[in-house]
Amino acid sequence: QRGETDGTVFRILTKAEGLMGEDVPLELLFHLPVNYPSCLPAISVHSEHLTRAQSMTVKEKLLKQAENLLSEPMVHELVLWIQHNLRHVLNQPETGSGREKCTFATGTTVDDGLWMTLLHLDHMRAKTKYVQTVEKWASDLQLTGRLMFMGKIILILLQGDRSNIKEYLILQKTSKVDVDSSGKKCKEKMISVLFETKVQTEHKRFLAFEVKEYSSLDELQKEFETAGLKKLFSEFVLGLVK
Repeated sequence: QRGETDGTVFRILTKAEGLMGEDVPLELLFHLPVNYPSCLPAISVHSEHLTRAQSMTVKEKLLKQAENLLSEPMVHELVLWIQHNLRHVLNQPETGSGREKCTFATGTTVDDGLWMTLLHLDHMRAKTKYVQTVEKWASDLQLTGRLMFMGKIILILLQGDRSNIKEYLILQKTSKVDVDSSGKKCKEKMISVLFETKVQTEHKRFLAFEVKEYSSLDELQKEFETAGLKKLFSEFVLGLVK
């Protein structure tokens, strides 16, 4: 995917040798900002054969490797590097968990505290599968908030580290999360970012990610008001109802 302001997103499917010499399928997402390669790409690693901690470790090692290649094109080099080094990376005693909190904490301070975004989805045809996918992404990326349904309105409110929110958006736009009218898997093309802001003192911190259905606009409004988001509700959500 290529955008004038968002840069370019590559999804690369490859394999590398695992701990037991087995083939480990890897899905690597590289989000190249507009000023790449003079600044690092955002990298996301997914594999059904790796734990979340292992995927985080692979991502960290790739980013560390990327630092050595700054100012020169690096996607191809990084793919080759992980193909040759996955086994070695997984073999190191420290895989993720202990360091993940640290990465999250430092990421948060670098990115200036907690961020929040509100997304609007046009529709969900394969609702059950779609909801499960959104819950998994939020959990993997340590994001909290709400997936909200009210009549035909579908909103996703996310709080967390800013780079993790960006990674969520990449996944949301590049993965086949829904089905089209003929039942074929398709990417989410009808998503809009209503707002993105740094979490302010008056905003409530969400402790978990929850899926909620609201029977009326008043109910939905109360959710926003309780979260200290009354102004954002009237600015961005009310217009969707008309």
